[in-house]
Amino acid sequence: MQWTGRAAAFADSYAHLCGYTASELLDAAGVAAGVRLLDVGTGTGTVAALASERGADVVAVDAEPTMVELARAVVPDVRLGRLPELPFADGSFDAVVANFVVNHVPDPGAAVADLARVSRGRVALTVWPYPAPPLQQLWFDIMAALGLEPSPPLVAPELNFSRDVEGVTGLLEGAGLKDVSCVRLEWSHRTDLDTWWIGPANGMGALGEALEHAPPATVAAARREYERQAARFLDGDALVLPTAAVLGSGVRA
Repeated sequence: MQWTGRAAAFADSYAHLCGYTASELLDAAGVAAGVRLLDVGTGTGTVAALASERGADVVAVDAEPTMVELARAVVPDVRLGRLPELPFADGSFDAVVANFVVNHVPDPGAAVADLARVSRGRVALTVWPYPAPPLQQLWFDIMAALGLEPSPPLVAPELNFSRDVEGVTGLLEGAGLKDVSCVRLEWSHRTDLDTWWIGPANGMGALGEALEHAPPATVAAARREYERQAARFLDGDALVLPTAAVLGSGVRA
């Protein structure tokens, strides 16, 4: 698991990117004061903390112990848990959210079915789309330039879904959810060259996985190639990377 032991590095890099969708995700799940919410794959607790600010009664889970420890600094009730074996009874929550979690499970259908199982109301989730937006494609372009191979696909072809509005709609409907709604969100992530390199330098993301066991010379070459290719996204000292997500929601029947 590429996040193992890397909560601090995630907090300094990808957590800011993933946090962009938090408000719209909670809106899609109908999260307001008094709602009992489960945040699955909470990471550093961004979505859970925002839900708490809205007055929701929040429980959060993550499969990575260091993420659980970090998230407890912002949300008290954070537990270990993973899809598709969430440690809760059927219908335990008014709403369930999963921010960029379904991208990282080997059986997306089973994962979404488990999200639906523990909800008695709305389920909302986000996924990174494919074809990859420029932010994500940058890593693959660097890998191609260096002849690095991506990791094997996590999901078997027969279990996969298209990473677009139609595919997410089908995934939610396949889990038995009704009144399904899906939209594509687009924005530009602002960071800087050194901060955005924290991810691959710590084994996260497609390039990070490819570099995890690479010799230092290859890592140094990747950093040079990153600076070369990222130059087209620079605005002064800021790195401005266009990206997108698919946000889907539905109601348990």
